[in-house]
Amino acid sequence: MSENAQKTKTVERYNWVERWTHTFHAIAMLVLIFTGLHIYFGWDIMTFHNARVLHMVMVPVLILTNWCLVPYGILSHGWQEGGVKGVVKHFYYGYIFNKDDFRRLKGMVLNFFGKQEKYPEFTVYNKATGHYKTKLHPMFKIFIVVEGLCIFLIFITGIVLYKVDWSIIGIPIAHWLTIIFGWISPILNMNGLEFARWLHLALTYFFIFELICHAFILEFDTKVFKYWRSIFIDGKEYLDSPVVQVIDEEEHH
Repeated sequence: MSENAQKTKTVERYNWVERWTHTFHAIAMLVLIFTGLHIYFGWDIMTFHNARVLHMVMVPVLILTNWCLVPYGILSHGWQEGGVKGVVKHFYYGYIFNKDDFRRLKGMVLNFFGKQEKYPEFTVYNKATGHYKTKLHPMFKIFIVVEGLCIFLIFITGIVLYKVDWSIIGIPIAHWLTIIFGWISPILNMNGLEFARWLHLALTYFFIFELICHAFILEFDTKVFKYWRSIFIDGKEYLDSPVVQVIDEEEHH
């Protein structure tokens, strides 16, 4: 197969699990940000009660999406690529910022400042196996770690804000969290509950910033709809982008 033929081949970038994961994640994030700000600022768009209920409905959607569907997608993809070894390789090359990503990111910086002519190919598709070796922009791999930590923090601060004496099977989770926050809060001249509220709001603004960066990075491409179509609709992608590298390497098990 010629290089041009390789580049115009249609492949599956996202399977149905990944497309639904993106969809649920996007909906949950947008609704949580809107209802959270609605509760904080007291907007008149809906009642406080309705905003709070909608906020609480979206919490498990986001948690299940990020802590269940995402791991399932990683495991299923990796298993198809070669069992346990395939899972490890898929996770490492696909989601961990590694030396190859550092090299690509360095090249991107050099390209931005005119010190390197070619923008690095950061999406690598292996036509021999029919799988992507890596899909994500190096910066997105860093964002994944930061976002995961922020989702965890906004979740535990949300527990305290939901109910200060919330417990499960008799375990006073919210009380313990408030005590932990109380160890840190004096730095900002706050008590534990005030710190939880402050951190929850700060993380909300971070997610707004991340959403803008994540979406508008895609908007810089003149053929932006192909990304939205692939992520949310059919999962298909043409390997015709200058940032896509097509390799032909047999996997050895």
